[in-house]
Amino acid sequence: MSEKAQALAEGAAQDVPETRTPREIRVIMVGLVITMLLAMLDNLIVGTAMPTIVGDLGGAEHLSWVVTSYTLATAASTPIWGKLGDLYGRKGSFIVSIVIFLVGSALAGLSQTMGELIGFRALQGLGAGGLMVGVMSIMGALIPPRDRGRYQGMFAGVMAIAMIGGPLVGGFITDHLNWHWTFYINIPLGAVALLVVTATLHLPKLRSTARIDYLGAVLLTVGITALVLITTWGGQQYDWASGQILGLAVLAVVTLVGFVLAERRAEEPMLPLGLFHNRNFTMVSVIGFLVGFTMFGSVTFLPLYQQSVQGASATNSGLLLMPMMLGMLVVSLAVGQAITRTGRYRIYPILGTGVMAGGALLLSTLGTDTTRFTSSVYMVVLGAGMGFLMQVTMLVAQNSVELKDMGVASSTATLFRTIGGSFGVALFGALFTNRVTATMKDMGAAAGGKAAEQTAQITPAVLKTLPAAFQNAYHHAISNGIHSVFLWGAVVSVVGIAAAVLLKEVPLRGAGDASGAAADAGEGSTTELAGAL
Repeated sequence: MSEKAQALAEGAAQDVPETRTPREIRVIMVGLVITMLLAMLDNLIVGTAMPTIVGDLGGAEHLSWVVTSYTLATAASTPIWGKLGDLYGRKGSFIVSIVIFLVGSALAGLSQTMGELIGFRALQGLGAGGLMVGVMSIMGALIPPRDRGRYQGMFAGVMAIAMIGGPLVGGFITDHLNWHWTFYINIPLGAVALLVVTATLHLPKLRSTARIDYLGAVLLTVGITALVLITTWGGQQYDWASGQILGLAVLAVVTLVGFVLAERRAEEPMLPLGLFHNRNFTMVSVIGFLVGFTMFGSVTFLPLYQQSVQGASATNSGLLLMPMMLGMLVVSLAVGQAITRTGRYRIYPILGTGVMAGGALLLSTLGTDTTRFTSSVYMVVLGAGMGFLMQVTMLVAQNSVELKDMGVASSTATLFRTIGGSFGVALFGALFTNRVTATMKDMGAAAGGKAAEQTAQITPAVLKTLPAAFQNAYHHAISNGIHSVFLWGAVVSVVGIAAAVLLKEVPLRGAGDASGAAADAGEGSTTELAGAL
């Protein structure tokens, strides 16, 4: 056998996940599930405690940076963690990310000033960027795509628990302990995850002599940071047409174009652009972006509608989204089992984007007289659409690459969803605010003149103390804002249908299948290996 053939054979061998018994996988999954729960719970718990934190530490003018610093660090580090795992070993990079997250959590809990909290939240976010990517890439390395569907329901369940339980846990800790424990609670959970992963996870040790693509990492980090800041500040802290936002837009374009040029020359690129030659990988990246755009952008405004218009309690805000989470969980479990049984998946992204569009269209009809039961049914439909998509997009992305690129595929899919959510929240937020403001101006006379201009300062509790005419105008304004948000959410979902239709039904690799997905795209190593032999 020639040296080239031997090298190719070794590379092909890496694409075969090591066979493990179902019991071994279940034990490892405990650590992965706890880690994912850590990643998803943190912001939800901390968000509930923020008013108390600000009251204790002061610095209300810097409040947004407590969240922004964490989000920026998470988004910017996500692709770097994925590449480090591919180059130097997924277990090692995963453990390091957990440790960084726990250290950041402990320091954040010890913060004495708002500046310290912002800095330690950034450190925490740096570790968080590796948590989700680590979970997904390790799962991809352990379990063949054909068998992965049976486990994906666990992660949908974790998301449901996090979104429902996070605000409740945060409220309980704030009321009965103190805000420091919103960070300290991560430590025992993280310690258990660290212990399980260290003791039970055994992956092949990787040694790479390739140089890290520092230029690509810097350019990508700056570009992502600029994009997140645009969506965070635009229309809030600065006008969309302000010099700050336009300057950030120029910076994002320049650095991302520079990143593409740098990746073409890099020996070991941070994000191999060749992955996008695979149509399935490109399409699921687009779908992931649109799912994040619609899901995070739309769902952000549902609690406001339910509290302000339907009179729901703010204390139980996490429970308000339960119908949507249940719809997502049930469908995700069913889809996972179906994929494992049949090996076919193309129909589910098509159904998912279609059902999600239908759910968004139904929610766009919410009005001042819509009952909670009716809105809950509509939320179930939207959740069902997400259930078809949440794990399938990651599955297809991982099946489209060789095992050596599993980390990059996982981080890219996560990054596109994150950026999509960031854009969705910003753009839908601007749309919502403009519609609410316009409606209040139109109904200003009945609402009480200048009071109609102060909608940004109105809370559900304050609203109840205002005149009935004002309450009626405000209810209509919120309903009109919700209508615009979900109507455009439906339009975005329709774009997702087009991307889903373009997916190809590439067979999922099963246990012992050494062929990479690149072979299905006409670029596989199998033919090359045969020629070398």
